[in-house]
Amino acid sequence: MKLFYDGSLKVSVRSTKLYPVNIWGVNLTRKSGLLSLFFILSSLLSTMAFLALPCSAGEQGIKPQPQQKPVAEHELKHVVPFFPLPEEIELCGEPVPLQYRDVRERLEREFIISVYNHAQVYLWLKRKSRYFPHIDKRLKEEGLPDDLKYLAVAESDLMDYAYSPKGAAGHWQFIRSTGRRYGLSINKRRDERLNFFKATDAAFTYLKELHDEFGSWTLAMAAYNCGEIRVRKEIAEQRVHDYYRMNLPRETERYIFRIIAIKLILSDPEKYGYYLPEGEEYPEINAEQVWIRSKVPVHMRIIAEACNTCFKEIKELNPDYRGYYIPAGLHEIYVPKGCAGTFPEVFSRYSDQVQKEAKRAYPAKQRARKKRKHSKYKVYVVKKGDTLATIAKTFGVPISKIKKWNNLSKNIIVPGQSIKIYE
Repeated sequence: MKLFYDGSLKVSVRSTKLYPVNIWGVNLTRKSGLLSLFFILSSLLSTMAFLALPCSAGEQGIKPQPQQKPVAEHELKHVVPFFPLPEEIELCGEPVPLQYRDVRERLEREFIISVYNHAQVYLWLKRKSRYFPHIDKRLKEEGLPDDLKYLAVAESDLMDYAYSPKGAAGHWQFIRSTGRRYGLSINKRRDERLNFFKATDAAFTYLKELHDEFGSWTLAMAAYNCGEIRVRKEIAEQRVHDYYRMNLPRETERYIFRIIAIKLILSDPEKYGYYLPEGEEYPEINAEQVWIRSKVPVHMRIIAEACNTCFKEIKELNPDYRGYYIPAGLHEIYVPKGCAGTFPEVFSRYSDQVQKEAKRAYPAKQRARKKRKHSKYKVYVVKKGDTLATIAKTFGVPISKIKKWNNLSKNIIVPGQSIKIYE
């Protein structure tokens, strides 16, 4: 067999005589094998001829790839923008000494961390519309610096039900002892640290006292963070009365700079690329204060019905009350705006429901036990020859009640034993 290539893309066979042929280990002794060899060589020659032919990419239907042009350094666009600090910064009217390298670097750290935390900044922008109006109003009434409102952002991010690992609570993050010192009620029924309005007044009273003692708002805010006792100690030890030049706990050393960073961002958010469309901010707290007096606990669901709203809204307006009930006694609560005028009259219609709900939640035995716990009683010390019968006759009460009051299962008593007799 002879193969001829005539310059075209065809291969012709000039012989039909068969000879044993071994190609790549395969014996081709049949016509089928010969045909396979033919197609292999035909494909190979076709490929070689195609590569040898001069043709343009356009003629073959292949789109030519444009050559990458080097980009000059000055033409590069920044994916992440850089925001320098302003040349001059004040906090509560006090200048920040940016001429000190340490001060500038510490502020840059807090500013960069905050300004690029996009999710958190947008939440600040949304929440400030809810809380800043009341804070601004109270600051103006008290004659305090407007910048103090940013302290609440640093403390709690303006979150409802904000708690710290150290036990601080509320928008202004009072610990229990400090909260009680400034008039906030904290017990198993109520935690007024979560009452935004009361906690705001308590925070301003505390900050004014700290400013009166230390003479500067930066030191006052530092003391708010780590405690006035610690700041007094550090001033005495270091003989320094300047926050920016003092060695303080790590958290407190970052605290003021975080407040400054928050002020820079929230006072001009568009400068740093933040834009909140109109209507996207959270609405201002729209509530009115009313007083309720009751001899039994009042379920918030009943208050909600009297205001033609739901339990959830009443609970959100009164987060300082624990659980489902307003305790017995005289208490102030917040109701949706527009309800205060008619609330006393409407709520009075629910008196029977209030009583039924209280009985369901606080059974008679439990109420009697609580009443007995807080009522007056006498302690009688058993003498030789006394029995429960003689003691009951002396005080004019049934033996069964003496046993119940003192958790006695039998009628046996011994000299020296103390017996409670409730009035």
